[in-house]
Amino acid sequence: MDLVLQDQPAIVTAASAGLGYATALALAHEGAHVALCSRDGKRAQDAADRIERATGRPVRAYAADVADGDALRGFIDRAAQDLGGLRILVCNAGGPPAGSFTTLTEADWMTAFQLTLMSVVRSVDAALPYFRQGGGGRVLSIVSSSVKRPLENLTLSNAYRPAVQGLCKSLSIELAPDNVQVNCLAPGRILTERIQVLDEAAASRRGTTWQEVRARSEQDIPMQRLGTPEEFGRVAAFLCSGAATYVNGSTLLVDGGAVTSL
Repeated sequence: MDLVLQDQPAIVTAASAGLGYATALALAHEGAHVALCSRDGKRAQDAADRIERATGRPVRAYAADVADGDALRGFIDRAAQDLGGLRILVCNAGGPPAGSFTTLTEADWMTAFQLTLMSVVRSVDAALPYFRQGGGGRVLSIVSSSVKRPLENLTLSNAYRPAVQGLCKSLSIELAPDNVQVNCLAPGRILTERIQVLDEAAASRRGTTWQEVRARSEQDIPMQRLGTPEEFGRVAAFLCSGAATYVNGSTLLVDGGAVTSL
């Protein structure tokens, strides 16, 4: 299938590793012109270099913390100008810290608010003028299966990821006349560095090993395994593409069937 992504200017935030990196890689594989950022400029450049070697496509790298409003807006402006426009915006951010309600401080809540919700608000606001100038665009927010089912010891994610989903649903209605489609992609257990960290933390709480935690979680997934970043990235690229022109306001799970609600 031709995803109609050749030479499309695309921005992926927080893409030096994990699901952001997988998405940037998949978009570049499909021919998009990708710009990515990370808090650490060296990590951003290293990620861009790896993608260039894998795809043969030039990738632009920038240093920007998505929780910093000025830095985030500056990144999107610079990247869109360097790319010659903007058609695709992928809103990604590192997951908020783990913790139960009673262990989290008010500072934790405010930090996660900036990182998880306000980063999407600011990214879309900064990108919208470029979308309108170019006749439309795609926004994809990477959320979590916690938008469908709360996850143990991830109170901040359980609260703020559904807020992002609600925002994107509202934007999908408000921005449709501008030919801007807005969707969410909700990963389940995809084998990234964050999953390793969460499994090790769960093992510490339960007095067991991360291998036992991993095995138990795989048993709860109908496909009996964790997903790969590459599998996630391909779905992300599809939702950003010209092959998904009538998908708007949707949240798609990539979780191997783990969430069993209708």
